Amino acid sequence: MSTSRTLRLLAAVTAALALAAGCSRAGSGSDTPVQAQAQGPAEVRLGYFPNVTHAPAIIGQKKEFYAKELGSTKLAVTNFNAGPEEVNALLGKSLDIGFIGSGPAINAFTKSEGEIQLISGAVSGGAQLVTKADITSVDQLAGKNIATPSLGNTQDVALKKLIHDKNIKDVKITNLDNPKTLDAFRKGELDGAWLPEPWSSRLVLDAGAKVLLDEKTLWPDGRFPTTVIIVRKQFLQQYPQTVQAILRGHVNAIEWAKSNEAEAKTVVNATLKELAGSSLSQPVLDSAFKAIELTTDPIASTFPQLAKDSVTAGIVKQTADLKGFADLSALNEALKATGKPAVDAAGLDKK
Repeated sequence: MSTSRTLRLLAAVTAALALAAGCSRAGSGSDTPVQAQAQGPAEVRLGYFPNVTHAPAIIGQKKEFYAKELGSTKLAVTNFNAGPEEVNALLGKSLDIGFIGSGPAINAFTKSEGEIQLISGAVSGGAQLVTKADITSVDQLAGKNIATPSLGNTQDVALKKLIHDKNIKDVKITNLDNPKTLDAFRKGELDGAWLPEPWSSRLVLDAGAKVLLDEKTLWPDGRFPTTVIIVRKQFLQQYPQTVQAILRGHVNAIEWAKSNEAEAKTVVNATLKELAGSSLSQPVLDSAFKAIELTTDPIASTFPQLAKDSVTAGIVKQTADLKGFADLSALNEALKATGKPAVDAAGLDKK
């Protein structure tokens, strides 16, 4: 090959590489979102807990509301027992989207330095402090052994804040998986527990506990976010249509559950039996569903207070800066597509 021909070929290759590099850099930079892909991923990895307070996730999966919206994208589901475990999966990028409690959602946002965001609500209410029958006031918690599902989870924060605010001394707090809490209470090893549904109802109806405090009484209008949905920001930016598909399925699952309550209970109960090894009695199931509200609204206005509560509870040292915590754009697109009004981010979408 002649020298002149070689130089021409080199020039052509260089020009092509420069053009490709220029195209790939267009609009890029450290603060620029990952370029969205029109084609969805091969799969989306979704996490939730085997709890009644995660009913929308169970119904969305089992009634195939997600699958109908996802098309060729496969839904891969992982079940978790506690928020911190699910947060670690999101941080480790082995999970894309998760149903989770409000406290762990805040922790995920701060630990990831904004790389995990709130994208929807799922359930409001459905958490109670239940105790032995002879405990008739919160002041009598002094010297007692009270369980919560895990260190730093939503109910753990709520209990520790109550103890702080009421200046109750010498309360022993034991972190136990919910099934172990039921067994320990039956054996007399616990005096009470702050639990999500269906476990609070199980302690009451299956083990003789009483509701000392319903968490609804601590919040304006009785509404607080028990379960919300969070996502890896990178996944949202890369596959916004996939996230919208999940959220359309989420909206449809909630609407279906509200219109078909008896069947919704059956679906959730069958799934709990599949995942936890046993189903709930009808009275427990009815009590648990009565305590919750299925909603896409994350009740964003409550999160600044929830962030402060984590400090009061001693879980974190300083109040989380929640600027940019919420991105409800995909949810509001899904709501618009199904004829529903938009949900307010209460300023948490601003940076």
